[in-house]
Amino acid sequence: MTLNITKLSSSSFLPTYGSEYAAGLDLYSPISGTVQPLQRLLVPLDISCELPKGTFGHILSRSGLALKNGIHVGAGVIDEDYRGNVGVLLFNLGDKPYNFSAGDRIAQMVVKKCERVSVVEKECLDESSRGSGGFGSSGK
Repeated sequence: MTLNITKLSSSSFLPTYGSEYAAGLDLYSPISGTVQPLQRLLVPLDISCELPKGTFGHILSRSGLALKNGIHVGAGVIDEDYRGNVGVLLFNLGDKPYNFSAGDRIAQMVVKKCERVSVVEKECLDESSRGSGGFGSSGK
């Protein structure tokens, strides 16, 4: 499969795999910035992409940033037909400002298969062993 990327500025970076068996492509910030504690910041990557047919891009947190700095990613789906500037929504759940520089890896993207479904309204759903049990209902 091929992921086609267009750089939208001279300061943008192509995504790269960090190791031979990495699942996610590292995404790089083209700008420097700061995310304050308990704040969020949208970082445009200045790239657009053409995903392979039947896939979507799932933008995820980098484990090291999450553990060391409390930096997490939100709103992380790139639809197959989206051709705009890809952005990363960073959340700082830590207690210190997080400073990043142009060229820093701020997120990762995993390209995943996507199944489309037909939506059918049904008067009554089939029973299951879990039923309507919600958060915490299946144990610890």
